Amino acid sequence: MSTADKNHFKLSRSRKNLRRDVGRAIADFNMIEDGDLIMVCLSGGKDSYTLLDILSSLQRHAPIRFELHAVNLDQKQPGFPEDVLPDYLRSLGVSYKILGQDTYSIVKEKVPDGKTFCGLCSRLRRGILYNYAKSIGANKIALGHHRDDIVETLFLNMFYGGKLKAMPPKLLSDDKHNIVIRPLAYCKETEIRSYAEMVGFPIIPCNLCGSQENLQRQAIKNMLQVWQKEFPGRVETIFRAICNVSPSQLADSGLFNFSELEASRRHKPPNLNLIEVS
Repeated sequence: MSTADKNHFKLSRSRKNLRRDVGRAIADFNMIEDGDLIMVCLSGGKDSYTLLDILSSLQRHAPIRFELHAVNLDQKQPGFPEDVLPDYLRSLGVSYKILGQDTYSIVKEKVPDGKTFCGLCSRLRRGILYNYAKSIGANKIALGHHRDDIVETLFLNMFYGGKLKAMPPKLLSDDKHNIVIRPLAYCKETEIRSYAEMVGFPIIPCNLCGSQENLQRQAIKNMLQVWQKEFPGRVETIFRAICNVSPSQLADSGLFNFSELEASRRHKPPNLNLIEVS
């Protein structure tokens, strides 16, 4: 087998794996329905490129009809290559929109030196994208978060927020107007990275937060990488645990009614007479 044939086989196998995992997530969480208009958020990174690529592939073969509309938010970061995404999207022939909003200046102004930009940047970006989705009548918003993002978020919330929560594959936004889906929820980051490299997506790095060191998420990512190296399959096991929750075995009275355990008990234990030993 020639090198070209080997590369083609690897690419086809990787695409098949991703399509399988995305298809399974869509089915498990009823992410896409007939007639949906799905706004696919593109950042210029490997994950969102892969998301659009796999959804476009599924769209061509799906038994239902749904539309895709790609959106990128140009946050006016210095040196951002404004032509890369439009050129790429035009080459695909997909419907798209580039939104220009100078959130970069707001984040730089509001966030103190030494603090991470991600929190404020994410909130500003989310508000702009949600409003645009409503304006075009999109009933689903697709984000490129994958399995590893979900596991990392679990530990971020545990270690730094004191909460046991991660990223759901599907959610209703706080304003009750938008349904957010994460079709890559079952996909491994290593598979996505390999696929993106083989396809040759025109990756755009995030210069706003990517240059910040010691980010909490990076610390979690490093921890999980060490665990995965020492104990292969651990990240997958953690993700399965996220999908297999037992509220009665935790300690949140809002999820499980511990106060009514007595009333729920079917048989009371018999009274035991203590035998006195003289």
